[in-house]
Amino acid sequence: MQSEKTCRMGVDIGGTFTDIVLIEDDGTLYSKKVLSTPHDYSEAIQQGVTTLLAEINRSPAAVREFAHATTVATNTIIERKGVRCALVTTKGFRDVLELGRYRTPRLYDITFRKPEPLVERRFRFELDERIGGDGSIVKPIDMQELEALAAEIEKLDIQAVAITLLNSYVNATHECAVAEFLTKRLPHLSVSASTQLLPQLGEYERTSTTVVNAYIRPIVERYVSSLQRRLDDIGVRAPLGIMQSSGGMAPGRVVAERPIYIIESGPAAGVLGGQRVCTHAGLGNTIVFDMGGTTAKATIIIDGQFSLCPETEVGGGAALGQRMIKGGGFAVQVPTIDISEVGAGGGSIAAVDAAGGIQVGPRSAGAAPGPICYNRGGEQPTVTDANLLLGYLNPDALVGGELSLAYDKAKQALDALARQLGVSCEEGAYGIHLIANSTMLRALHGVSSEKGMDPSSFGLFAIGGNGPVHACTLAETSGMNTVIVPPVAGLFSALGLLFADVEHQLVQAFYRRTDKATVAELTAALEPLIEEGVALLAAEGYGDENRHIQLLADVKYAGQTAPLPVELPALPLPADTLDQLRTRFEHEHRRTFGYVTQGEPLQMIALRVVCRGVLDTPRMPPSLTRGRNAEKARIARKAYFGQPHGWLDTAVVDRQALPTDDRMMGPLIIEEYDTTTVVRPGWSASRDGANNIVIKRVHA
Repeated sequence: MQSEKTCRMGVDIGGTFTDIVLIEDDGTLYSKKVLSTPHDYSEAIQQGVTTLLAEINRSPAAVREFAHATTVATNTIIERKGVRCALVTTKGFRDVLELGRYRTPRLYDITFRKPEPLVERRFRFELDERIGGDGSIVKPIDMQELEALAAEIEKLDIQAVAITLLNSYVNATHECAVAEFLTKRLPHLSVSASTQLLPQLGEYERTSTTVVNAYIRPIVERYVSSLQRRLDDIGVRAPLGIMQSSGGMAPGRVVAERPIYIIESGPAAGVLGGQRVCTHAGLGNTIVFDMGGTTAKATIIIDGQFSLCPETEVGGGAALGQRMIKGGGFAVQVPTIDISEVGAGGGSIAAVDAAGGIQVGPRSAGAAPGPICYNRGGEQPTVTDANLLLGYLNPDALVGGELSLAYDKAKQALDALARQLGVSCEEGAYGIHLIANSTMLRALHGVSSEKGMDPSSFGLFAIGGNGPVHACTLAETSGMNTVIVPPVAGLFSALGLLFADVEHQLVQAFYRRTDKATVAELTAALEPLIEEGVALLAAEGYGDENRHIQLLADVKYAGQTAPLPVELPALPLPADTLDQLRTRFEHEHRRTFGYVTQGEPLQMIALRVVCRGVLDTPRMPPSLTRGRNAEKARIARKAYFGQPHGWLDTAVVDRQALPTDDRMMGPLIIEEYDTTTVVRPGWSASRDGANNIVIKRVHA
């Protein structure tokens, strides 16, 4: 009896939809898009996975890999739904969370207020102990004081505790002793210690990172356990992997204990997938643009690589670039793909503001009730409703006919809004479309022109359920000449999960100036981290030939605030390692900030070892094609493209109808199961050898 072909499955939770992709080794794709279930996100996953497997007559046992991206960690912080958490710190440092950084994301906004700390002051406890800056024990722990502290925590119904003691990154003795004591004394308690998460300099950053981990850890652990149970129930026995903010995959049990590593899980999957597709297809430098139901995100890919930030912020709303604008949320110092994000998506609500103009977002209709046209109780018009009225979306249904649309209800709401503005309905809808675009331009410029790079020299790689609808307009406004829409663009983050490698990030403090450090000191600090990473990969079945070890140092100019990750040579380190470090740092600094300072001493902050498990078989097939291409007949319709075009007769086709040896002129609408691509007048579309839609501006 012939055995069933195995396959891999990726699942990404979004604000409106949960996306599921199944891929076979030859690149054949099957997908499913279901509405998210915010009360329990794993419910939609179970429903969608079961339905997809049944539709393609595939056994759950055939799934050999299950990769997941989740917003649970981020949403828990944004919605302030974490557990009651305590902080144990050194005497005198109780208020470090409130002091934080003297920095705000909006310089002249006197109404701005930082979010309240995740740990109330009454739940912050001080220990009269002290480790010196050189690692010496200045004042030992008083065990009676520690017992009294534990008794107080027990009385307050605390569920998690964060431990951040002064200078523990130099000597972890006290912090480890406190963690061990509280774990034994209060076994129900979830304990997070900074030495296990971020053993490096920076009291506020270290404290904030540890507190965030403690606050969300029980929630994420419950979610991962619930998802694992649901997978077991339906017969999926593949190991559960979860995408990290850095673009690497980690086992579910690992990230459940360290959820700070999955804050930007979903966006990272889309960027990683975009980087792999662009490199494979030779598409050159691109900006990955991902527009979903609630937010739009942009990331820049240069020379086949995306940038990593040494930290991110969460809980302060959408951010225009991780590096440039900080101070609005809680610092989480873990490697994160540099993503610019704004609050604009298909579910963004449109309304008339006090000045009589249109305001779009940041409020979103989300998954429940969703846009008016979804007919699930929404009452306020959204960007999706406007795109429907403009003729960009199929007026009958989306997701292959599974989601029927209430066109008349959407038109009624947009008519009412247009009357308030004193314009026609289509002008009001087009105004919503353009204002959403202007908001999203801030994300594109946040990763390009605001960092000294001209967006017109990049292609726009459009993904997300709404990205390809808006991509041409955005490219036209930014002076860009090429738009790329990959296969299953609307579920691309779920697909990108399947291109990622298993990855472990290990860090150790190393506070040395480069002119004072030696190669021997670097080697001695790196070796234990490498040994730990190799042991982790070996436990997951990766032998010597399937391991990739990358060595990094976080480096800055002495006196500078923000470090940059700089790659080190492999062990054994050559004699000129520190000279190479300066050369690489200056290259990275010029690329990121646009300048270098000659002769300025360099300061190393920390050393990082990135350990990846690399399989023998390629993670990405040569080409990607959709299975079950039972496409319905497309009927041409009128679409509105603003002045001077107005309403135009627009052909509606599917991806396979696009030529590979010629170009099809716009206006054109390309409808697929998961997304719709709008080709504006003055642009043309074709399909390349990797099945990507390539849209080019037609120059006169």
